Amino acid sequence: MRSFRHWTPTYIRNRLGEMYYHKTCPDHPWLTRAANQILASYLRESDVGLEFGSGRSTVWFAKRTQHLTTIEHDAIWYDRIGRLLSVSAVHNVDYHLLPKEVSDDRGDEAAYVRIVDRFEANSLDFILVDGVYRDFCALRALAKIRPGGVLVIDNVNRFLPSNSLSPNSRTLIQGPHSVVWEEVQRSISQWRRIWTSSGVTDTALFFRPCGSR
Repeated sequence: MRSFRHWTPTYIRNRLGEMYYHKTCPDHPWLTRAANQILASYLRESDVGLEFGSGRSTVWFAKRTQHLTTIEHDAIWYDRIGRLLSVSAVHNVDYHLLPKEVSDDRGDEAAYVRIVDRFEANSLDFILVDGVYRDFCALRALAKIRPGGVLVIDNVNRFLPSNSLSPNSRTLIQGPHSVVWEEVQRSISQWRRIWTSSGVTDTALFFRPCGSR
């Protein structure tokens, strides 16, 4: 049976606050408010990025950067966001439909994940992981982020351990969600991070050290 134990007065207040934010800012990415504020000041017009999972963020990123590659697995959602890009007169997005084709534990074999191999090492200013196969996408994308660039993981509390109070968060005792997430955590252990939370879900930003190779 579904549990509603997290429906405390604090959670209800946080949830209503998040709903109000996204309703009053309908063009903002479906990330935490704090993450959006950081990205708005971080992104530059010359930046090149990669996005796993399309949505309101696709147009938002495209309008702030030079070029964006976006990967989507859902055909209906792909068509919907494609129309939004057209209506918004956005022309700097390479938008790819790559459906799920393997099980989650074999995600490293999926074309959805392997598309990252098209990019040179240290060539991307930012990568958003907010779709399917998140663990494999995050791990495979690390080498593509330039020194000083940022990896953004949405709903990160479900996959990496923290002290977050958002529902379904991985605790420090539980550790990462999978072996692949363990490898991601080890790989970014020396990266600066900003972990944001709405009390409903979390978005984390991991910045690759400028002196790394």
